[in-house]
Amino acid sequence: MSFFAARQPILDINKELFAYELLFRESLQNVFPAGINPEQATSRMIEGLQFNLGLDTLVQNKLAFINFTHESLINQYPQLLPNDQVVVEVLETVKPGKALLAAIKELKEKGYTIALDDYEHKPVWQHFYPYTDIIKIDWQATSSEQLKEILQAIKPCPWIKLLAEKIETHEEFNTAVDLGFAYFQGYFFSKPEVMQSHAINPGKLALANLTIELTNDEPDIESINKTIESDVNLSFKLLRYAQSPLFKRRADISTIKQALVVLGVQELRRFVSVLFAAQFSDEKPAELTNMSLVRACFCESLARLENQKQNESSAFLAGLLSLLDALLDADLTELLEKLPLSDEMKNTLLFHQGVMGLYLELLIALERANWSKVGTLEEKLGIDKNLAGKLYQEALIWAGERQEYG
Repeated sequence: MSFFAARQPILDINKELFAYELLFRESLQNVFPAGINPEQATSRMIEGLQFNLGLDTLVQNKLAFINFTHESLINQYPQLLPNDQVVVEVLETVKPGKALLAAIKELKEKGYTIALDDYEHKPVWQHFYPYTDIIKIDWQATSSEQLKEILQAIKPCPWIKLLAEKIETHEEFNTAVDLGFAYFQGYFFSKPEVMQSHAINPGKLALANLTIELTNDEPDIESINKTIESDVNLSFKLLRYAQSPLFKRRADISTIKQALVVLGVQELRRFVSVLFAAQFSDEKPAELTNMSLVRACFCESLARLENQKQNESSAFLAGLLSLLDALLDADLTELLEKLPLSDEMKNTLLFHQGVMGLYLELLIALERANWSKVGTLEEKLGIDKNLAGKLYQEALIWAGERQEYG
């Protein structure tokens, strides 16, 4: 049985990555044959998570928030996963009771972090507060009166941290911070914070032009070599990247030209894209860099499929530039006018037109775990759902491996 999980970033008050929530595409009710009981289903899900997906790879040494059903908690299935990697989320559908309280107490004693998901205050849940670390609140579904009630109830419990879910704007983030929330889940950080006219500085513009040059069918390697040699920082990073364990080489590399030969055009394009994403997001959450790289790799992989017949380099670039407005806090139309891009590429980025526009739509749906839209887009593109999940998983791994070289 193969498993596929999307991951949604959870940031702290400094907008640094704290954890990921893992959201599985198939529920336990429909991923297994009829007749299998919930305990077996949960057990298989955990086995798949450990051995098929690879928890370490999926969350890159961050905590993983995972939802658990009543039965799986009673049967202590979270203990099949490491306590230093998992936050046990008690689903909002779970009914409190003595058996559940005992199960949560045992998990807490075994060193697990406990979170109450989509919390709505009821006095009975106060019995769980001594063992609760995090309370998750749906920002869009919780009224100000309900929020006041929750804040009052947990006042005697300073160890409980609040996590705001579905934070979609910077204004909502700032309000939640003022109310004492510690963690934030939602895609507010992938949008421009303050729209302003933005001049791209010469260093970043040169890097952007280099990135675009590498998407050409026959990039000018001599020109690329000169551009890199004229920048000490860029030269150092390229040599370091070319000599990294990611590549097998038979001899030491001592010149930029040697490094270009070792990497080849495709990997050179990827290297430059890592620098591009990192430098354009130098004052932004690091997760934005990661998302840009994941999008680039995923779109490239889709374009490479036999039935797609799209330019891989262009697809890679579309994914990479898709968050440019958030990286620079500027209007995307204005930014694209400053770059030597085709009208087709501009329309892909601005309006999600064409096949590559559908790639971006598919990836955004994956990021947000909008499974019905994912299914519709897969059908439209003629992509098998298991393959799309596999390519997404590979893109997460690729981005994680290369981000340290930015």
